[in-house]
Amino acid sequence: MAFVVLALAACGNHAPRSPEAVARAWSSDLNRNDNRAAGALFARDATIVQTGAMLLHSRADAVQWNALLPCGGTITSVKANGRNQVLVIFTLTERPRHRCDAPGSSAATIFRVRNGKIVLWHQTYVPSAPAPAAGQTV
Repeated sequence: MAFVVLALAACGNHAPRSPEAVARAWSSDLNRNDNRAAGALFARDATIVQTGAMLLHSRADAVQWNALLPCGGTITSVKANGRNQVLVIFTLTERPRHRCDAPGSSAATIFRVRNGKIVLWHQTYVPSAPAPAAGQTV
């Protein structure tokens, strides 16, 4: 009986990582210019929405797509949007062997994650701060 308990304990918790954890891992991989690790976080046929929409049919497609991104980024905000999706706000930074076209700018990406893999990466607008209420000063 002790063997069964040890065997089960050794298996650990194999629950998929949360969307926030996956988005943070992707950002960290990209900032290190580890395109293979970043690509491994994408599901087969993941959807990319940037200037248009495209599918990453394979891991090789995901690695190549990550390699083409000019900027890394520092995460400044993560907001959950349901159980499988987060909106991540970045301040764009340089990344090794790339030239960022807008360092210091803000960017926003929606990550939809299933079973620990990115199924949607959607570059979107950076939400503006809500306007102060009438009579309120900032």
